[in-house]
Amino acid sequence: MKIAFVTSEAVPFAKTGGLADVAGALPIELAALDCDIKVFMPKYYSVNESNFELKPLPEIGELFLRIAGTDYSVRVFSGYYPNTDIEIYFIDCPHFFHRHHLYTNDPDEGERFILFSKAVIETIQRLRWAPDILHCNDWQTGLIPLLLKDNYSWDRLFEKTSSVFTIHNIAYQGLFPHRILEAAEIKVAHLSPGGPVEHLGHLSFLKTGITFSDVINTVSETYAKEILTAEYGAGMQMTLNTVKDRLYGILNGVDYSIWNPETDRYIPYHYSIEDLSGKLKNKEYLVNKLNLSFRKDIPLIGIISRLADQKGFDLLTSSLVSLINLDAQWIILGAGERRYEDLFRSMAYNFSNKVSVNIGYDNELAHLIEAGADMFLMPSRYEPCGLNQIYSLKYGTVPIVRKTGGLADTVQDWNEHNSYGKDTGNGFSFVDYSGYALVNAVERAIFDFHNRPVWPKIQHNGMTKDYSWKKSAEKYLLLYETARKIKEER
Repeated sequence: MKIAFVTSEAVPFAKTGGLADVAGALPIELAALDCDIKVFMPKYYSVNESNFELKPLPEIGELFLRIAGTDYSVRVFSGYYPNTDIEIYFIDCPHFFHRHHLYTNDPDEGERFILFSKAVIETIQRLRWAPDILHCNDWQTGLIPLLLKDNYSWDRLFEKTSSVFTIHNIAYQGLFPHRILEAAEIKVAHLSPGGPVEHLGHLSFLKTGITFSDVINTVSETYAKEILTAEYGAGMQMTLNTVKDRLYGILNGVDYSIWNPETDRYIPYHYSIEDLSGKLKNKEYLVNKLNLSFRKDIPLIGIISRLADQKGFDLLTSSLVSLINLDAQWIILGAGERRYEDLFRSMAYNFSNKVSVNIGYDNELAHLIEAGADMFLMPSRYEPCGLNQIYSLKYGTVPIVRKTGGLADTVQDWNEHNSYGKDTGNGFSFVDYSGYALVNAVERAIFDFHNRPVWPKIQHNGMTKDYSWKKSAEKYLLLYETARKIKEER
Protein backbone atom coordinates (compact mmCIF):
# COMPACT_ATOMS: atom_id res chain seq x y z
CA MET A 1 0.00 0.00 0.00
CA LYS A 2 1.29 3.46 -0.95
CA ILE A 3 0.87 6.04 1.80
CA ALA A 4 1.55 9.78 1.68
CA PHE A 5 1.86 10.84 5.33
CA VAL A 6 1.47 14.62 5.73
CA THR A 7 2.40 16.31 8.97
CA SER A 8 3.45 19.73 10.22
CA GLU A 9 6.11 18.23 12.52
CA ALA A 10 7.99 14.98 13.06
CA VAL A 11 10.71 13.67 15.35
CA PRO A 12 13.67 14.07 14.98
CA PHE A 13 13.31 16.95 12.50
CA ALA A 14 11.03 19.39 14.37
CA LYS A 15 8.78 19.04 17.41
CA THR A 16 6.35 21.02 19.56
CA GLY A 17 4.13 18.21 20.84
CA GLY A 18 2.74 14.70 20.55
CA LEU A 19 2.04 14.92 16.81
CA ALA A 20 5.79 14.91 16.20
CA ASP A 21 6.17 11.68 18.18
CA VAL A 22 3.41 10.03 16.14
CA ALA A 23 4.89 11.22 12.86
CA GLY A 24 8.33 10.06 13.96
CA ALA A 25 7.24 6.52 14.83
CA LEU A 26 4.13 5.48 12.88
CA PRO A 27 5.71 5.72 9.39
CA ILE A 28 8.55 3.46 10.51
CA GLU A 29 6.14 0.81 11.76
CA LEU A 30 4.01 1.08 8.61
CA ALA A 31 7.12 0.56 6.50
CA ALA A 32 7.86 -2.56 8.56
CA LEU A 33 4.42 -3.82 7.49
CA ASP A 34 5.50 -3.54 3.82
CA CYS A 35 3.91 -0.16 3.11
CA ASP A 36 5.51 2.18 0.60
CA ILE A 37 5.42 5.39 2.64
CA LYS A 38 6.59 8.92 1.94
CA VAL A 39 6.40 11.69 4.54
CA PHE A 40 5.84 15.39 3.78
CA MET A 41 6.42 18.34 6.13
CA PRO A 42 7.52 22.00 6.00
CA LYS A 43 11.20 22.85 5.99
CA TYR A 44 11.31 25.17 8.96
CA TYR A 45 14.18 27.47 9.79
CA SER A 46 15.21 25.03 12.53
CA VAL A 47 15.53 22.07 10.15
CA ASN A 48 19.23 21.87 9.37
CA GLU A 49 20.05 20.52 5.91
CA SER A 50 23.49 19.20 6.81
CA ASN A 51 22.37 17.48 10.04
CA PHE A 52 19.94 15.29 8.11
CA GLU A 53 21.79 15.23 4.77
CA LEU A 54 18.90 16.86 2.92
CA LYS A 55 19.23 17.45 -0.80
CA PRO A 56 17.15 19.53 -3.22
CA LEU A 57 15.27 17.52 -5.82
CA PRO A 58 16.51 18.55 -9.27
CA GLU A 59 13.74 16.59 -11.01
CA ILE A 60 11.18 18.87 -9.38
CA GLY A 61 13.16 22.08 -9.50
CA GLU A 62 11.45 25.32 -8.53
CA LEU A 63 7.69 25.45 -8.02
CA PHE A 64 5.66 28.64 -8.15
CA LEU A 65 2.47 28.51 -6.14
CA ARG A 66 -0.12 31.28 -6.12
CA ILE A 67 -1.48 32.27 -2.72
CA ALA A 68 -3.78 35.29 -2.44
CA GLY A 69 -2.75 36.44 -5.90
CA THR A 70 1.01 36.26 -5.23
CA ASP A 71 3.35 33.64 -6.65
CA TYR A 72 5.77 32.14 -4.12
CA SER A 73 8.88 30.18 -4.97
CA VAL A 74 9.04 26.69 -3.46
CA ARG A 75 11.80 24.12 -3.50
CA VAL A 76 11.56 20.54 -2.33
CA PHE A 77 14.29 18.84 -0.30
CA SER A 78 14.46 15.12 0.31
CA GLY A 79 16.07 12.99 2.98
CA TYR A 80 15.52 9.89 5.04
CA TYR A 81 14.39 9.05 8.53
CA PRO A 82 17.59 8.22 10.43
CA ASN A 83 18.75 4.63 9.94
CA THR A 84 15.86 3.80 7.61
CA ASP A 85 15.03 3.97 3.90
CA ILE A 86 11.84 5.97 4.56
CA GLU A 87 11.82 9.09 2.39
CA ILE A 88 10.79 12.44 3.79
CA TYR A 89 10.14 15.48 1.61
CA PHE A 90 10.48 19.01 2.96
CA ILE A 91 8.54 21.91 1.46
CA ASP A 92 10.92 24.86 1.49
CA CYS A 93 9.49 28.36 1.17
CA PRO A 94 11.62 30.79 3.22
CA HIS A 95 8.95 33.50 3.11
CA PHE A 96 6.56 31.30 5.09
CA PHE A 97 8.65 28.80 7.00
CA HIS A 98 11.94 30.44 7.94
CA ARG A 99 10.61 31.78 11.23
CA HIS A 100 11.67 31.23 14.81
CA HIS A 101 8.66 29.10 15.70
CA LEU A 102 6.88 26.27 13.91
CA TYR A 103 3.48 27.85 14.54
CA THR A 104 2.81 31.56 14.89
CA ASN A 105 0.12 34.12 15.51
CA ASP A 106 1.23 36.01 12.41
CA PRO A 107 -1.51 37.43 10.16
CA ASP A 108 -0.51 35.02 7.36
CA GLU A 109 -0.65 31.80 9.43
CA GLY A 110 -3.47 30.51 7.24
CA GLU A 111 -1.58 31.27 4.05
CA ARG A 112 1.46 29.38 5.36
CA PHE A 113 -0.45 26.13 5.48
CA ILE A 114 -2.39 26.77 2.29
CA LEU A 115 0.96 26.87 0.56
CA PHE A 116 2.12 23.75 2.37
CA SER A 117 -1.03 21.85 1.38
CA LYS A 118 -0.79 22.80 -2.28
CA ALA A 119 2.94 22.13 -2.37
CA VAL A 120 2.45 18.60 -1.02
CA ILE A 121 -0.07 17.80 -3.75
CA GLU A 122 2.08 19.30 -6.51
CA THR A 123 5.19 17.53 -5.24
CA ILE A 124 3.34 14.19 -5.43
CA GLN A 125 2.25 15.10 -8.96
CA ARG A 126 5.82 15.74 -10.05
CA LEU A 127 7.03 12.54 -8.40
CA ARG A 128 4.39 10.76 -10.54
CA TRP A 129 3.59 8.63 -7.53
CA ALA A 130 -0.06 7.72 -6.97
CA PRO A 131 -0.71 7.12 -3.26
CA ASP A 132 -3.48 4.79 -2.16
CA ILE A 133 -3.84 6.80 1.05
CA LEU A 134 -3.21 10.45 1.77
CA HIS A 135 -2.96 10.59 5.57
CA CYS A 136 -3.40 14.14 6.91
CA ASN A 137 -2.77 15.20 10.50
CA ASP A 138 -4.41 18.07 12.40
CA TRP A 139 -5.70 21.40 11.13
CA GLN A 140 -2.49 22.35 9.33
CA THR A 141 -3.30 19.71 6.68
CA GLY A 142 -7.08 20.01 6.80
CA LEU A 143 -7.46 21.66 3.38
CA ILE A 144 -5.80 18.81 1.50
CA PRO A 145 -8.85 16.50 1.25
CA LEU A 146 -10.92 19.39 -0.17
CA LEU A 147 -8.19 20.47 -2.57
CA LEU A 148 -7.98 16.90 -3.89
CA LYS A 149 -11.72 16.78 -4.51
CA ASP A 150 -11.99 20.29 -5.91
CA ASN A 151 -8.92 22.16 -7.20
CA TYR A 152 -7.01 19.02 -8.23
CA SER A 153 -9.93 16.76 -9.18
CA TRP A 154 -8.82 16.95 -12.82
CA ASP A 155 -5.69 14.90 -12.14
CA ARG A 156 -6.35 11.17 -12.59
CA LEU A 157 -3.19 10.46 -10.58
CA PHE A 158 -5.38 10.82 -7.47
CA GLU A 159 -8.37 8.97 -8.91
CA LYS A 160 -8.00 6.07 -6.45
CA THR A 161 -6.45 8.04 -3.56
CA SER A 162 -8.41 7.88 -0.30
CA SER A 163 -7.99 10.46 2.43
CA VAL A 164 -7.59 9.85 6.17
CA PHE A 165 -7.67 12.75 8.63
CA THR A 166 -6.32 12.33 12.18
CA ILE A 167 -7.38 14.71 14.95
CA HIS A 168 -4.69 14.85 17.62
CA ASN A 169 -6.42 17.54 19.70
CA ILE A 170 -9.87 18.89 18.81
CA ALA A 171 -9.16 22.17 20.61
CA TYR A 172 -6.85 23.37 17.80
CA GLN A 173 -9.11 24.11 14.83
CA GLY A 174 -7.27 26.44 12.45
CA LEU A 175 -9.85 29.26 12.38
CA PHE A 176 -9.19 32.04 9.86
CA PRO A 177 -11.05 34.99 8.27
CA HIS A 178 -13.14 34.49 5.14
CA ARG A 179 -10.44 35.99 2.94
CA ILE A 180 -8.45 32.77 3.38
CA LEU A 181 -11.00 31.02 1.14
CA GLU A 182 -10.05 33.28 -1.75
CA ALA A 183 -6.37 32.96 -0.93
CA ALA A 184 -6.70 29.19 -1.27
CA GLU A 185 -8.79 29.52 -4.46
CA ILE A 186 -11.58 27.46 -2.91
CA LYS A 187 -15.16 27.87 -4.07
CA VAL A 188 -17.00 30.55 -2.11
CA ALA A 189 -20.09 28.32 -1.94
CA HIS A 190 -18.31 26.13 0.62
CA LEU A 191 -18.36 28.99 3.16
CA SER A 192 -22.11 29.34 3.53
CA PRO A 193 -23.21 29.60 7.20
CA GLY A 194 -23.11 26.11 8.67
CA GLY A 195 -21.56 24.87 5.43
CA PRO A 196 -18.77 22.32 5.05
CA VAL A 197 -15.88 24.65 5.92
CA GLU A 198 -17.54 27.39 8.01
CA HIS A 199 -17.34 27.38 11.80
CA LEU A 200 -18.22 30.26 14.12
CA GLY A 201 -18.08 32.72 11.24
CA HIS A 202 -14.62 31.60 10.15
CA LEU A 203 -13.04 29.19 7.72
CA SER A 204 -11.97 26.17 9.81
CA PHE A 205 -9.17 24.03 8.43
CA LEU A 206 -10.08 21.33 10.96
CA LYS A 207 -13.75 21.22 9.94
CA THR A 208 -12.68 21.09 6.30
CA GLY A 209 -10.54 18.02 6.98
CA ILE A 210 -13.37 16.36 8.90
CA THR A 211 -15.97 17.07 6.22
CA PHE A 212 -14.05 16.07 3.11
CA SER A 213 -11.96 13.10 4.30
CA ASP A 214 -13.07 9.56 3.61
CA VAL A 215 -12.23 8.49 7.16
CA ILE A 216 -11.56 10.47 10.34
CA ASN A 217 -9.81 9.15 13.42
CA THR A 218 -8.42 10.37 16.67
CA VAL A 219 -5.79 9.08 19.04
CA SER A 220 -7.78 6.92 21.46
CA GLU A 221 -11.08 5.07 21.38
CA THR A 222 -12.55 6.93 24.35
CA TYR A 223 -11.56 10.34 22.96
CA ALA A 224 -13.33 9.43 19.68
CA LYS A 225 -16.53 9.04 21.70
CA GLU A 226 -15.92 12.05 23.95
CA ILE A 227 -15.51 14.55 21.11
CA LEU A 228 -19.05 13.77 19.97
CA THR A 229 -20.28 15.52 23.14
CA ALA A 230 -20.60 19.19 24.04
CA GLU A 231 -18.26 18.73 27.00
CA TYR A 232 -15.30 17.59 24.92
CA GLY A 233 -16.16 18.52 21.33
CA ALA A 234 -14.85 22.12 21.57
CA GLY A 235 -17.81 23.30 19.49
CA MET A 236 -17.10 20.78 16.71
CA GLN A 237 -19.39 18.05 18.07
CA MET A 238 -22.29 18.72 15.69
CA THR A 239 -19.99 18.36 12.68
CA LEU A 240 -18.45 15.21 14.09
CA ASN A 241 -21.86 13.66 14.74
CA THR A 242 -22.68 14.00 11.04
CA VAL A 243 -19.68 11.78 10.20
CA LYS A 244 -19.64 9.52 13.27
CA ASP A 245 -20.08 6.44 11.09
CA ARG A 246 -16.65 7.31 9.63
CA LEU A 247 -15.00 8.30 12.93
CA TYR A 248 -12.59 5.89 14.63
CA GLY A 249 -10.18 5.88 17.56
CA ILE A 250 -6.70 4.35 17.48
CA LEU A 251 -4.52 4.67 20.54
CA ASN A 252 -1.07 6.12 19.97
CA GLY A 253 1.80 3.74 20.58
CA VAL A 254 5.07 4.29 22.41
CA ASP A 255 8.62 3.51 21.42
CA TYR A 256 9.84 0.80 23.77
CA SER A 257 13.35 1.05 22.36
CA ILE A 258 13.51 4.40 24.20
CA TRP A 259 11.10 3.90 27.09
CA ASN A 260 12.05 0.58 28.66
CA PRO A 261 13.52 0.10 32.16
CA GLU A 262 15.56 -2.87 30.94
CA THR A 263 17.53 -0.78 28.42
CA ASP A 264 16.91 2.92 29.26
CA ARG A 265 20.21 4.74 28.77
CA TYR A 266 19.22 7.60 31.07
CA ILE A 267 18.75 5.59 34.26
CA PRO A 268 21.59 4.22 36.43
CA TYR A 269 19.94 0.92 37.35
CA HIS A 270 18.10 -1.28 34.89
CA TYR A 271 15.33 -3.57 36.05
CA SER A 272 12.59 -5.83 34.70
CA ILE A 273 9.25 -7.36 35.58
CA GLU A 274 11.13 -10.38 36.96
CA ASP A 275 13.48 -8.30 39.12
CA LEU A 276 12.28 -4.90 40.36
CA SER A 277 15.20 -4.30 42.73
CA GLY A 278 16.70 -1.70 40.39
CA LYS A 279 13.59 0.46 40.74
CA LEU A 280 14.22 1.10 44.43
CA LYS A 281 17.84 1.96 43.64
CA ASN A 282 16.67 4.46 41.03
CA LYS A 283 14.33 5.99 43.59
CA GLU A 284 17.21 6.49 46.02
CA TYR A 285 19.41 7.93 43.25
CA LEU A 286 16.65 10.31 42.15
CA VAL A 287 15.72 11.73 45.56
CA ASN A 288 19.39 12.21 46.45
CA LYS A 289 19.96 14.00 43.14
CA LEU A 290 17.08 16.38 43.93
CA ASN A 291 18.05 16.89 47.58
CA LEU A 292 15.12 15.06 49.09
CA SER A 293 15.56 12.54 51.89
CA PHE A 294 15.33 8.93 50.79
CA ARG A 295 12.45 7.12 52.47
CA LYS A 296 11.74 3.61 51.33
CA ASP A 297 8.53 3.44 53.33
CA ILE A 298 6.60 6.33 51.75
CA PRO A 299 5.60 6.76 48.10
CA LEU A 300 7.30 9.13 45.71
CA ILE A 301 4.74 10.66 43.32
CA GLY A 302 5.93 12.04 39.98
CA ILE A 303 4.38 14.62 37.66
CA ILE A 304 5.76 15.47 34.21
CA SER A 305 3.51 17.85 32.34
CA ARG A 306 2.72 21.09 30.66
CA LEU A 307 1.45 23.26 33.52
CA ALA A 308 -1.97 24.22 32.20
CA ASP A 309 -5.65 23.89 33.07
CA GLN A 310 -6.13 21.16 30.45
CA LYS A 311 -3.71 18.98 32.39
CA GLY A 312 -5.77 19.34 35.57
CA PHE A 313 -3.61 21.81 37.44
CA ASP A 314 -6.58 23.94 38.44
CA LEU A 315 -7.93 20.81 40.12
CA LEU A 316 -4.59 20.00 41.71
CA THR A 317 -4.29 23.56 43.00
CA SER A 318 -7.69 23.41 44.68
CA SER A 319 -6.62 20.20 46.44
CA LEU A 320 -3.10 21.25 47.33
CA VAL A 321 -3.51 21.44 51.10
CA SER A 322 -5.02 17.96 51.30
CA LEU A 323 -2.42 16.47 48.97
CA ILE A 324 0.61 18.01 50.69
CA ASN A 325 -0.61 16.71 54.04
CA LEU A 326 -0.49 13.12 52.78
CA ASP A 327 2.49 11.01 53.78
CA ALA A 328 4.21 11.16 50.40
CA GLN A 329 6.96 12.95 48.50
CA TRP A 330 6.47 14.78 45.20
CA ILE A 331 8.62 15.48 42.16
CA ILE A 332 7.25 17.89 39.54
CA LEU A 333 8.83 18.54 36.14
CA GLY A 334 7.24 20.91 33.64
CA ALA A 335 6.61 24.42 32.42
CA GLY A 336 3.59 26.43 31.39
CA GLU A 337 1.35 29.06 32.92
CA ARG A 338 3.22 31.46 35.17
CA ARG A 339 0.73 31.14 38.04
CA TYR A 340 1.37 27.40 38.28
CA GLU A 341 5.12 27.75 37.98
CA ASP A 342 5.12 30.28 40.82
CA LEU A 343 2.79 28.16 42.95
CA PHE A 344 4.96 25.06 42.67
CA ARG A 345 8.13 27.02 43.35
CA SER A 346 6.46 28.24 46.53
CA MET A 347 5.52 24.67 47.41
CA ALA A 348 9.10 23.51 47.00
CA TYR A 349 10.34 26.36 49.19
CA ASN A 350 7.83 25.76 52.00
CA PHE A 351 8.00 21.94 51.88
CA SER A 352 11.58 21.34 50.83
CA ASN A 353 11.64 17.96 52.58
CA LYS A 354 8.63 16.71 50.60
CA VAL A 355 8.57 18.51 47.24
CA SER A 356 11.05 18.98 44.37
CA VAL A 357 9.97 21.32 41.58
CA ASN A 358 11.87 21.54 38.30
CA ILE A 359 10.61 24.19 35.88
CA GLY A 360 11.38 23.46 32.24
CA TYR A 361 11.88 20.19 30.42
CA ASP A 362 14.78 17.82 31.02
CA ASN A 363 14.67 14.56 29.07
CA GLU A 364 17.10 12.72 31.34
CA LEU A 365 15.19 13.78 34.45
CA ALA A 366 11.92 12.66 32.81
CA HIS A 367 13.35 9.16 32.42
CA LEU A 368 14.65 9.19 35.98
CA ILE A 369 11.24 10.18 37.32
CA GLU A 370 9.53 7.38 35.41
CA ALA A 371 12.08 4.90 36.77
CA GLY A 372 12.36 6.22 40.34
CA ALA A 373 8.85 7.32 41.25
CA ASP A 374 6.38 4.90 42.83
CA MET A 375 3.33 6.62 41.34
CA PHE A 376 2.62 9.02 38.50
CA LEU A 377 -0.20 11.60 38.63
CA MET A 378 -2.17 12.80 35.56
CA PRO A 379 -5.42 14.54 36.64
CA SER A 380 -6.23 15.88 33.15
CA ARG A 381 -9.46 17.68 32.34
CA TYR A 382 -9.21 15.96 28.94
CA GLU A 383 -6.44 13.90 27.36
CA PRO A 384 -6.72 12.76 23.72
CA CYS A 385 -4.18 9.99 24.29
CA GLY A 386 -1.44 10.71 26.81
CA LEU A 387 1.95 9.02 26.81
CA ASN A 388 3.38 9.34 30.30
CA GLN A 389 0.78 7.02 31.79
CA ILE A 390 1.87 4.38 29.24
CA TYR A 391 5.54 4.95 30.04
CA SER A 392 4.64 4.63 33.73
CA LEU A 393 2.97 1.27 33.23
CA LYS A 394 6.10 -0.08 31.58
CA TYR A 395 8.29 1.20 34.43
CA GLY A 396 6.13 -0.24 37.22
CA THR A 397 5.28 3.32 38.25
CA VAL A 398 1.60 3.06 39.12
CA PRO A 399 -0.47 5.76 37.33
CA ILE A 400 -3.17 7.80 39.05
CA VAL A 401 -5.32 9.42 36.35
CA ARG A 402 -8.64 11.02 35.61
CA LYS A 403 -10.77 8.63 33.59
CA THR A 404 -10.84 10.46 30.27
CA GLY A 405 -9.56 9.93 26.71
CA GLY A 406 -6.50 7.74 26.37
CA LEU A 407 -6.08 7.67 30.14
CA ALA A 408 -9.35 5.73 30.40
CA ASP A 409 -8.23 3.34 27.67
CA THR A 410 -4.91 2.45 29.28
CA VAL A 411 -5.38 2.65 33.07
CA GLN A 412 -7.76 0.25 34.80
CA ASP A 413 -8.58 1.18 38.39
CA TRP A 414 -7.36 -1.49 40.82
CA ASN A 415 -10.28 -1.16 43.24
CA GLU A 416 -12.90 -1.09 40.49
CA HIS A 417 -11.54 -4.12 38.64
CA ASN A 418 -10.66 -6.06 41.75
CA SER A 419 -14.22 -5.65 43.05
CA TYR A 420 -15.35 -7.88 40.18
CA GLY A 421 -12.71 -10.46 41.03
CA LYS A 422 -10.74 -9.78 37.84
CA ASP A 423 -7.51 -8.89 39.62
CA THR A 424 -6.49 -6.95 36.49
CA GLY A 425 -6.22 -3.35 37.67
CA ASN A 426 -2.99 -1.54 36.81
CA GLY A 427 -3.51 1.87 38.42
CA PHE A 428 -6.01 4.22 40.02
CA SER A 429 -8.51 6.53 38.37
CA PHE A 430 -11.34 8.93 39.17
CA VAL A 431 -14.25 10.21 37.12
CA ASP A 432 -15.57 13.42 38.66
CA TYR A 433 -13.52 16.50 37.93
CA SER A 434 -13.35 17.46 41.59
CA GLY A 435 -10.75 17.89 44.28
CA TYR A 436 -12.48 15.29 46.43
CA ALA A 437 -12.26 12.63 43.70
CA LEU A 438 -8.59 13.44 43.02
CA VAL A 439 -7.57 13.24 46.67
CA ASN A 440 -9.55 10.04 47.14
CA ALA A 441 -7.71 8.36 44.23
CA VAL A 442 -4.31 9.39 45.62
CA GLU A 443 -5.29 8.19 49.10
CA ARG A 444 -6.36 4.81 47.70
CA ALA A 445 -3.05 4.48 45.87
CA ILE A 446 -1.08 5.31 49.02
CA PHE A 447 -3.11 2.80 51.02
CA ASP A 448 -2.31 0.00 48.56
CA PHE A 449 1.33 1.07 48.33
CA HIS A 450 1.64 -0.23 51.89
CA ASN A 451 -0.18 -3.45 51.02
CA ARG A 452 2.76 -5.51 49.85
CA PRO A 453 0.86 -8.47 48.38
CA VAL A 454 -1.24 -6.02 46.33
CA TRP A 455 1.26 -3.40 45.15
CA PRO A 456 3.60 -5.76 43.24
CA LYS A 457 0.53 -7.23 41.52
CA ILE A 458 -0.59 -3.78 40.34
CA GLN A 459 2.92 -3.09 39.03
CA HIS A 460 3.05 -6.46 37.29
CA ASN A 461 -0.32 -5.87 35.60
CA GLY A 462 0.95 -2.59 34.18
CA MET A 463 4.34 -3.87 33.05
CA THR A 464 2.78 -6.72 31.04
CA LYS A 465 0.72 -4.34 28.88
CA ASP A 466 1.82 -3.87 25.27
CA TYR A 467 1.20 -0.43 23.80
CA SER A 468 3.87 -0.63 21.12
CA TRP A 469 3.59 1.22 17.83
CA LYS A 470 3.46 -2.11 15.99
CA LYS A 471 -0.01 -2.79 17.37
CA SER A 472 -1.19 0.73 16.50
CA ALA A 473 0.26 0.48 12.97
CA GLU A 474 -1.67 -2.73 12.35
CA LYS A 475 -4.88 -0.89 13.29
CA TYR A 476 -3.98 1.97 10.94
CA LEU A 477 -3.61 -0.51 8.09
CA LEU A 478 -7.17 -1.71 8.75
CA LEU A 479 -8.30 1.93 8.86
CA TYR A 480 -6.68 2.58 5.48
CA GLU A 481 -8.54 -0.41 4.02
CA THR A 482 -11.77 1.02 5.42
CA ALA A 483 -11.02 4.38 3.78
CA ARG A 484 -10.47 2.67 0.42
CA LYS A 485 -13.79 0.83 0.67
CA ILE A 486 -15.66 4.02 1.62
CA LYS A 487 -14.19 5.85 -1.36
CA GLU A 488 -15.14 3.01 -3.70
CA GLU A 489 -18.71 3.07 -2.42
CA ARG A 490 -19.15 6.81 -2.87
